[in-house]
Amino acid sequence: MAKVRKHEFCLGVALLLGVAIRSPALTDQEKARIDGITGTKGTYAAEEGAYKVSFPRNDLSATVDGWSMRPFMGTTSWAAFASAGRGQAIVMGDLTLAEDEVNPVMSVALDNGLEVTALHNHFFFDNPRIMFMHVSGHGTVEQLASAVRKCIDKTQEIRRVRAEPARSFPGAAIPGKSSIGPQPIESVLGAKGLASGGMLKFTFGRTARAHGRRIGSQMGVNTWAAFAGSDENAFVDGDFAMLESEVQGVLNALRKAGINIVAIHNHMSGEEPRYVFLHYWGKGRARELAKAVKSALDTQTK
Repeated sequence: MAKVRKHEFCLGVALLLGVAIRSPALTDQEKARIDGITGTKGTYAAEEGAYKVSFPRNDLSATVDGWSMRPFMGTTSWAAFASAGRGQAIVMGDLTLAEDEVNPVMSVALDNGLEVTALHNHFFFDNPRIMFMHVSGHGTVEQLASAVRKCIDKTQEIRRVRAEPARSFPGAAIPGKSSIGPQPIESVLGAKGLASGGMLKFTFGRTARAHGRRIGSQMGVNTWAAFAGSDENAFVDGDFAMLESEVQGVLNALRKAGINIVAIHNHMSGEEPRYVFLHYWGKGRARELAKAVKSALDTQTK
C-alpha cells in the first residue's frame, strides 16, 4: 500500500467526520484597514468570508429608457475582499464608469497591480452611456485597498474637471475620405493589408476547437486591425483574440501606447482553449498606431 502523507490522512479524516474545512477569514484589523484606505464602511458576509465596500455613483445623472437611475438599481461601484491566507488577500469588483472615465481608470488599475477581466455595458438606452469594468487582484490588504481607492479617486478627479461625461474621444476630427498609405503600416506589422477606399485592414488568425472540430480565422478566432483617415490623422479600430493568460499583457501594452479599450468579453462558449476578445479604438498618426498594435501582438504566445 502506498504511504499516505500526514496532511492527506488528516484531510481524509476531516471529510469522513463531516468537519467543515474553512477558508481563512479577514481579521477585524484588516477590515478596519480596508475601511480606512477606501474611505467607506464595508459590510461583512460571514458565510462567504467576504468584506465588501461600495461607492454609489450619485455623481452620474443617468437615465435608462428615460428613467432616472438610482445607484440601488445598478449604478454602484463595489469591491469585495477575502483572505487568501498568510497575510494575503484577493479582491474582485465592478466599477461603474462613464465612457470618458474607462481608460484613465483602467490605466490606474493596471498600474497598481489589479487585473481587468471584463468591460461591457449592463443597459440599453442609457444616457449618458455607462460602462462596467470588472477587476480582480491578489496581494496584501493594503495593496488591494489602495488600488481600489486610486480607481475611485480617478473617477472623482475626472468628474470634478468636467461634470458632464464627454461625448467623443479627444483630438482632431478624422477626415471623411481615407487615404492611408499601405507600405509604412505593412512594414510595422510585417503583414500584407487588405485595402478598400483608402482604408487598410489586417487579420491575424488563430485556432481553437469547438463542437468537436478545429476552428480558425474564418469562424471568428482572429485578431484584426483596421486603419482609416490620413497618414497624419488616422484612427485604428479592431479586436484582439487572446488566451486568458495573454489578456493583461495585451491590455498593458495597448494602454501604455495610448489606445482606448472599449470592450472585453467572450465571443464563444466551450471552445478550447478559451479565448477572450478585446475591442479597441485609437487616434493619431497611422504609423504610430500600427506600432501600438504591434506592441500588443508581441506580448502574445506565437
